[in-house]
Amino acid sequence: MFKLKIIYIIIIILIFLFLALRHLENIKVCMCTIGKEENLYAREFVNFYKEKGVDKIFIYDNNINNGEKFESVLLNYINSGYVEIIDYRNVQYPQIKAYQDCYKKNFKKFDYLMFYDMDEFIFLRNFSNIKAFLTQKIFDKCQSIQLNWFFHTDNDLLYYDNRSLEERFPEKRKRWDITKSEGVKTILKGNINIDISEIHQLNPNLTSCDGFGKIRKIKGFMTKEIDYYYNYIDHYFTKSTEEFINKVIKRGDAVRGHNINWKMRRINLYFVLNHITLSKINYIENKTKFNLSKFRSIYMNMKTKKK
Repeated sequence: MFKLKIIYIIIIILIFLFLALRHLENIKVCMCTIGKEENLYAREFVNFYKEKGVDKIFIYDNNINNGEKFESVLLNYINSGYVEIIDYRNVQYPQIKAYQDCYKKNFKKFDYLMFYDMDEFIFLRNFSNIKAFLTQKIFDKCQSIQLNWFFHTDNDLLYYDNRSLEERFPEKRKRWDITKSEGVKTILKGNINIDISEIHQLNPNLTSCDGFGKIRKIKGFMTKEIDYYYNYIDHYFTKSTEEFINKVIKRGDAVRGHNINWKMRRINLYFVLNHITLSKINYIENKTKFNLSKFRSIYMNMKTKKK
């Protein structure tokens, strides 16, 4: 009799698991992203989100006309229909435009739409599947879900190598410790006809929640209520020194373009997040022709204090 009860319990558990999986199969999630000179990382990004349960990825190709082609690294995914490339080459200040286009075309087709960059990898401590995370009852009242960035350092690597981002940059830094504020990126529920007016929060009039389903009121895209343990975004913001400079100097910003002041602010942030070394200072000065005497002084003062 006892063995029979155990069998019944196992059967009931299997039925519940089967129904849960069928429910998740009926949920559709897509990723809207924009890329420029991202071929080194595009395949890792697509592989990651496919394994996490995302059903389709829309990539807005913002390379220059004779620049990289995502087809050279993602052809099998494109041919299978999993990845769709949208031609956004040479579009100026493209990110909000791309997000708006992706949402308007797909908000009726997908239950959830993710708006992440190719250096942003979702971390869900208790979930291996994004759909299982998003379909929790705690999010019933939420129109958008916002997770915080957890910045990865350059791990003192000066140059690119072909290991995965996770292998190369295991160290993380809480930018909260430095700036007392932090940015978010957003996942939207489908079937809500809205205009996207901002890159991070997307639309400030929505009912927005954190990773625990708690409604959060934030100004712009900054918040002080940060979860660095359960649900967040691994943000490979700098990568190596070489990659960071290629990103900032060659690619520019999706909103500010090639504004010089913006580039200097980015370099300042780079040294806030990472160790200051002479090799990094020399490399950046040689590549940018910017004067980094401020950081040389900081470095020399640090060396003096250590003696």
